[in-house]
Amino acid sequence: MAVSFSATDINLKALRSRAYNLRWATLPEDVIPLTAADPDFSSAPEIAHAIKQYADERVFSYGPAEGLPEFRKTIAATLQQRKQIHTHDDLVLPVDSAAQGMFIIAKYCLQPGEEAIVFDPVDFLFKAAVDNAGGVAKLLPIDVTTGVFDIHLLETMITPSTKMLCLCNPLNPIGKVFSRDELLAIGNLAVKYNLWIMNDEIWSDIIFPEASFVSVASLNAAIAARTITVYGFSKSFGMAGLRVGFIVSPNANVHEGLLQVSQMRTTAYGVSTLSQVAGQAAFEHAWYWVDAFLEHLTAMRNYSVERLNAMPGITCHLPQGCYLVFPNITGTGMTSTEFASFCMEKAKVAVVPGAARWFGPGAEGHIRICISTSKAVLEEGLNRIEQALQKRL
Repeated sequence: MAVSFSATDINLKALRSRAYNLRWATLPEDVIPLTAADPDFSSAPEIAHAIKQYADERVFSYGPAEGLPEFRKTIAATLQQRKQIHTHDDLVLPVDSAAQGMFIIAKYCLQPGEEAIVFDPVDFLFKAAVDNAGGVAKLLPIDVTTGVFDIHLLETMITPSTKMLCLCNPLNPIGKVFSRDELLAIGNLAVKYNLWIMNDEIWSDIIFPEASFVSVASLNAAIAARTITVYGFSKSFGMAGLRVGFIVSPNANVHEGLLQVSQMRTTAYGVSTLSQVAGQAAFEHAWYWVDAFLEHLTAMRNYSVERLNAMPGITCHLPQGCYLVFPNITGTGMTSTEFASFCMEKAKVAVVPGAARWFGPGAEGHIRICISTSKAVLEEGLNRIEQALQKRL
């Protein structure tokens, strides 16, 4: 099926009433949001079709706490086929988002006061999950431009109180895709020191042509036994509002522990059956859409990096994954927060500042721009930023 990602494929009316989280529905109509990592495009039709088919039966009974069997079976089979993660449907636990999955994993792995090592910069949810569990997040610097980190420094940070390493692959916001050797080094430390790896792979389908994705859970049996993987459907399939993802455990004991921590058996928590139906349909029928989306995103990445590098005071590296760019704006003389405010006030473009609250202290001097929109919208947004900067000179 042919898929197009032009301006005419964006349902702006729907976005203005439904796209929240710093996006179209939360901003004045004259502002272009290049903020939250959420596609502007409608999702693959097979997803809506599956929801409609299920809804047309008009039976909305309780689902099992462990998740729909068909959903779990599809997840396990897809992970083995696409990510070489050897798992079983009995080890798949649906969650209402990758974020919830991270909170559950942290709660399972950490007792109050225990430590987790978190890359800096990285999405704020890692530290939030550790904090929520009563743990202590220790920040490991990673170079924003090169993606280089010091594995020896990582080892020196491990203490008897350290229980978990946090991995975001690819890494939001810098777009780094970890190499096999880097993952082996991290995994070997987890095995050596008996640490858990919280492995967030929500971005693992958004890999640009120069890079190759390897799952840390696929490396060897010893590392896989220390790895708990979390995934969500929002980034690849445009399903953030459906609130669905999953956790994959290394064994039945871990799965049972996560299920108990999640409290899903109480029915106080759980994942909508409709959302699981949608997730199953995405994995079974919508990879063609993801492939076409990635082709479009590659063009948007190349275009936006070229444009940003031509602007005064800005430099931007080429990300390997994620539909985000993370330009350095220190040459403008503004802080990240000041630059984001400048874009909003002078250019009518919303961006995410590289502030500690979003990504950690290592993000300062940068802003994050989401590129999962049409060429026309992205071009207009970048034009506005460039014109505002030129007027400032």
